[in-house]
Amino acid sequence: MLHSFISLLGITTLVLSSLTGSGDHEQKTPLPAKCPVPAMPSFSSLPNNAKLPDPFTFMNGSRMKKKKEWDCRRAEIATLAQEFVYGYKPQPAYDASSGSFSDDKITVTVNDNGKTIAFTCSITYPETGNRPFPAMIGVGASNLNNRELLKMGVAIINFPNNKIAEQMNGASRGKGLFYEMYGNDHSASAMMAWAWGVSRLIDALEKTPAAGIDPARLGITGCSRNGKGALTAGAFEERIKLTVPQEPGAGGAASWRVSDAQKAAGKNVQTLSQIVGENVWFRSDFGQFGKVSDRLPIDQHMIAALCAPRALLFLENTSMEWLSPASSWITANAAHKVWEALGIPDKMGFSQVGGHPHCALPDSQMPELRAYVMKFMVGNSSDDTVIMKTDSGVSLDEERWVDWSIPRLK
Repeated sequence: MLHSFISLLGITTLVLSSLTGSGDHEQKTPLPAKCPVPAMPSFSSLPNNAKLPDPFTFMNGSRMKKKKEWDCRRAEIATLAQEFVYGYKPQPAYDASSGSFSDDKITVTVNDNGKTIAFTCSITYPETGNRPFPAMIGVGASNLNNRELLKMGVAIINFPNNKIAEQMNGASRGKGLFYEMYGNDHSASAMMAWAWGVSRLIDALEKTPAAGIDPARLGITGCSRNGKGALTAGAFEERIKLTVPQEPGAGGAASWRVSDAQKAAGKNVQTLSQIVGENVWFRSDFGQFGKVSDRLPIDQHMIAALCAPRALLFLENTSMEWLSPASSWITANAAHKVWEALGIPDKMGFSQVGGHPHCALPDSQMPELRAYVMKFMVGNSSDDTVIMKTDSGVSLDEERWVDWSIPRLK
């Protein structure tokens, strides 16, 4: 691979292009200026690490000392995530996307790589509040209490992720509008393709004031497999102010390492080795970590941390063993340390309660959702968003999983 730096909208971007000139339009997401990322290591050179990797230590071994260094560390984590987990997210020119609005629907058109694709998102508007409204983007759909969201003055946008990239089964790889544009051999997994589509939707919202949506007050959600996708979109799109993954399980809130340990202890949980054969949510070679998750240079606590310093709220369910509730709780506590280090612990929350069906938000979690939506999307709220709770009885075993501490950042 050739590594070269170009300037895009004043932001340094690392472009990966193949020696054969295949034109697969792969590139990493925009990086902050002055954040060059080292060349990615090979799989064979990755060391074994049974602990959750340190989110504060750069690839060169140095450790963060200042809060402002998070941008560059985040850029490294984002590149590692694309290289080994999700595949690369294309970054077309801003003028490549346009939008048109009619009958409470926005149609997004993208022209890139010599191709044109279009998709339509329906919008449900609240009867309270004023245009332009804040909006919650639902990956596939929103399984939150949509009636209550509308009462809070929040519009709901349905994002058709299955049209962007299919997720029927393992045979779905390379199918969907994203791959019509960039080729069915593109490294981007279905979830990274969805993240790309969400970014193009936001481009269109910014250019289509007739839609009546405030692009500066956007949230994103999804449940189960679509919750994994919501986290991916939130991690790789800085214009999303609040990310609310609902019961995403493996590849969402749950750590690959911890879930493997849970499986070894006899729990019926989803693991890396299982998930790569089920569907196309991750890049095609992610399966090389199937029996060696300890070699992953990152884990899900670091994917969650890509949302920092923006807001993140996990809504989880202890009645679903497959989601590995213990793994999700341990991972969330590790991720929360990033927000703590940045001095904003109230911007990352985790609520895990059982006694309800999968993807059916219980009334007991509405206060948490309301607090985060009002504070970080609607605005002008003093709601308490310091929320880290579970009814599982599990605690974070620091000695078992964490061999690093929270740095005191200036």
